[in-house]
Amino acid sequence: MAKICLCLTGKTLERDLELIDKYRKYIDLAELRVDFLDPDERFLIRRFPEQAGLPVILTIRRRIDGGHFDNGEGSRVSLLSRGLAFAETDPRRNFAYVDLEDDLDVPGLEEAVRTFGTRIIRSFHSLQGAENVAGRLKGLRRAGDEIVKAAVTPRHLGDILDIYRAARECAGMEKIILCMGPAGTNTRILAETMGCYLTYASPEEEDAPAGSSGQLSPGELVEQYRFRNIGAATKIYAVTGFPLKTTFSPRIFNTLFGHEKIDAVYVPFPADNLDFFLELTKELGIPGVSITIPYKEAIVSRLCRIPDSIRNTGACNTILAGGGGWEGTNTDTLGFSESLLNFTGKKHFRGLKITVLGAGGAARAAVSEIYRLKGQCLILNRNSVRARDLAMPYGCKWGGLSSQSLDIMERYSDIIVQTTPVGTFPGIDEDPFELYHFKGHETVMDLIYNPERTAFLRRAEAAGCRILNGLDMLIRQAKYQYQFFFGRDFPDELIPRLTGILKP
Repeated sequence: MAKICLCLTGKTLERDLELIDKYRKYIDLAELRVDFLDPDERFLIRRFPEQAGLPVILTIRRRIDGGHFDNGEGSRVSLLSRGLAFAETDPRRNFAYVDLEDDLDVPGLEEAVRTFGTRIIRSFHSLQGAENVAGRLKGLRRAGDEIVKAAVTPRHLGDILDIYRAARECAGMEKIILCMGPAGTNTRILAETMGCYLTYASPEEEDAPAGSSGQLSPGELVEQYRFRNIGAATKIYAVTGFPLKTTFSPRIFNTLFGHEKIDAVYVPFPADNLDFFLELTKELGIPGVSITIPYKEAIVSRLCRIPDSIRNTGACNTILAGGGGWEGTNTDTLGFSESLLNFTGKKHFRGLKITVLGAGGAARAAVSEIYRLKGQCLILNRNSVRARDLAMPYGCKWGGLSSQSLDIMERYSDIIVQTTPVGTFPGIDEDPFELYHFKGHETVMDLIYNPERTAFLRRAEAAGCRILNGLDMLIRQAKYQYQFFFGRDFPDELIPRLTGILKP
């Protein structure tokens, strides 16, 4: 079972010890990043393993390897020697591991390390993507008890694909292999799948603002991703899109998997290239994927057949591996209508005039449901040609996001549905249509769920409108994704619990 290592990047040893105590119930060991310590603190590291009360990795990372140490190799070797001044009679007072780069050659120090039981992690760091990772790992070890490590900053999804292939080629080796940055978070979650000795976690952002981007907290690994339950037989489900900065889907599905005792994990895979991602699904044997912006339309051409839910919208948000290839569906449709009808207490949209802002995949799902349930619809989009193209098959009104559209929008204002990404992080104060002034009678739905209230919703609420964000829709469309993945009913009693878990 892969271990969880807490990466300590505090400026003082006292702060690092506080963080160990905070996360102790989740972690197996800690890495003391001496390069983050204040200069005076660096001379006090010798006693740290005894104070920590668990195994500790000693690491002093150079800037050329992505670290903070820039005082020269002589000074760094001296600090390593100070930290590794061994206490032979009590191994608990020694560092359990020391991370030494592949180009560091200090034979006397390494011999002493091995004599007193400290294990060497022999590492290389590539800040320019993956190149011959498996070959380098196989040639890295200098002694039989060393753990080899590769840490790569990916340039694109192809590098992440290469990392998973390298892990397979190096099966059976004691290794640590990962991609750094947000795109590589999945490699940290799937450490056990890759046969890794450990994975690294960071304190929560408020505890360690200098921590490594892409690392999850120990609590997230254990509680959200059920890291301790991942084994050789665990199925991997995925959500993909780009940039995929915020998604609550892993919380939903991993909660479901725990509740239903399904041996599976649901993992985010930011993908800057759809073809590379589909290759990655083959490498990892991923049977089911949630598709988000910007691939809901592009994925349609990769499907082996087109059901009505996709034919009617031109968009797909869920794919499942079948005997003939990828099968798909669009669960945004039912998720949208079920959520909005539940909120309004209605059974259909007959007699209602509704404005939809946007013309992307989510707008297509909304418009198709408004049409199916007999509502009248106006589509407004920044690119009015896209609005026209979406409107024509349904006989909808259409226009641009301009002052010329205000009069007709006021006539289609029983319900206003905002489907664009405007208002998400980092542009949380942006408003997709500031020209429109709410009157207070409108029901306003914004499909964004993080933040909980966008600038658009806040403005509507201030005018007296009833408002609904996209969280309930997210949960309801996930219900239909679950049914598509597993062919069984979603446990509806989980909807209130999931709503409580997911609220910011």
